[in-house]
Amino acid sequence: MPVSVVTGAAGFLGSHLSDRLLSEGHSVIGIDNLLTGSVANIEHLAGNERFKFIKQDVTEFLYIPGEVHNVFHFASPASPIDYLELPIQTLKVGALGTHKALGLAAAKGASFIIASTSECYGDPLVHPQTEDYWGNVNPIGPRGVYDEAKRFAEAMTMAYHRYHKVNTHIVRIFNTYGPRMRLKDGRVVPAFVSQALRGEPLTVFGQGQQTRSFCYVSDLIDGIFRLSQSSFHEPVNIGNPLEMTVKEFAEHIIKITGSASTLTYKPLPVDDPKQRRPDITRAKQILGWEPKVSLEEGLTKTIAYFKGRIEA
Repeated sequence: MPVSVVTGAAGFLGSHLSDRLLSEGHSVIGIDNLLTGSVANIEHLAGNERFKFIKQDVTEFLYIPGEVHNVFHFASPASPIDYLELPIQTLKVGALGTHKALGLAAAKGASFIIASTSECYGDPLVHPQTEDYWGNVNPIGPRGVYDEAKRFAEAMTMAYHRYHKVNTHIVRIFNTYGPRMRLKDGRVVPAFVSQALRGEPLTVFGQGQQTRSFCYVSDLIDGIFRLSQSSFHEPVNIGNPLEMTVKEFAEHIIKITGSASTLTYKPLPVDDPKQRRPDITRAKQILGWEPKVSLEEGLTKTIAYFKGRIEA
């Protein structure tokens, strides 16, 4: 039975990844310090003999007895609210946490996969974004703590691959949504859905002409699992290439929720990317992957989840 370690296991993506690995017959050791993760995301795994949870900061030495076959490093604050409030912790988990997780993989002879991000491309000058684009990032801006932490994590991952011969994989994750996102995590889907369900105005930054591409969580996790089983080592974009403006997306949320909400506009945050859409040619060719869940279907499931959270 493969043994997989998942850092950030109590987070939005880490918990869904743990579910997928368990469904594939893996034994999962989840690690999380619960800084932004929640036990509620993994409470359904309580009593599962193939799931073990360790509360620990992954920037500290990781001791896991016995065999480990895969290390998935998903620990990190991942929303603008989190990494602006936790800049040092964000940098530390990207640097020290990645170093510790890679060290565990090297010691165990395990494969390693790092959850990187489309933020590596910054405010891109190339559209859509391909993996060979080096990005347009402001290293000293407020978003730089997240962008540069992930860019450093990618560099560290490739160094371990080249120097220590670790079987590494890098997934660049584009905007993803679904159940288990936090209501107030600052990202556009929970913000718009919770405001619409409460009948509040939806907060649009700038004129709402910046674009985003939204991938449902089950599609993303499928791409990540396929990548983890591959022999490919360079970055792979996983996301949905369906692009829309933030304003269009807000209007779509109002329509699908049947809300009477209106739109309200606030100034654009510093270094907010103007365009975001993945080129997924590499994922199609190497992994045979592309998203399957429509925006309508994904949003219906997500809205039902948030409705339950708001009413609870």
